[in-house]
Amino acid sequence: MAKKAKKQQAGGTPATVALTAAGVDHTVHSYEHDPSHPSYGEEAAEAMGVSPDRVFKTLVADVDGALTVAVVPVAGQLDLKALAAAVGGKRAAMADPALAERTTGYVRGGISPLGQRKKLPTVLDASATAHGTICVSAGRRGLEVELAPGDLARLTDAVLAPIGRA
Repeated sequence: MAKKAKKQQAGGTPATVALTAAGVDHTVHSYEHDPSHPSYGEEAAEAMGVSPDRVFKTLVADVDGALTVAVVPVAGQLDLKALAAAVGGKRAAMADPALAERTTGYVRGGISPLGQRKKLPTVLDASATAHGTICVSAGRRGLEVELAPGDLARLTDAVLAPIGRA
């Protein structure tokens, strides 16, 4: 147990450790999280001075009884029907937040698609490919990681599909 904590302390969060281990080019951005801000994602975009179209939120949904990760722009919402279709499912609903936290190993507002405790099926909104880099949570509130969408898709074995809506 002490070895794991030391590794995370030396290399950052499980997400940044995974990126470093994979040799993926990335940039970590940190900012002072304001607990009173109404949106974690919009707060990140504002703090980093990045367009909300390039900042993506990580949501955990239940698709036909299986937890599934959806990564969509913070400027929009998740289309649950489109998410279900992207993974060959019929119905999708947002997962219980406590279950999402236990399964991923991250707290709500800091769930990263990378370095999760249990690897879940992942769908990345197709709009990500319009950008050279996108930002996703690095594993805690106030910490984002910027990387190429192709690298994110490869590391998470993500399906690319239009799952976001304005």
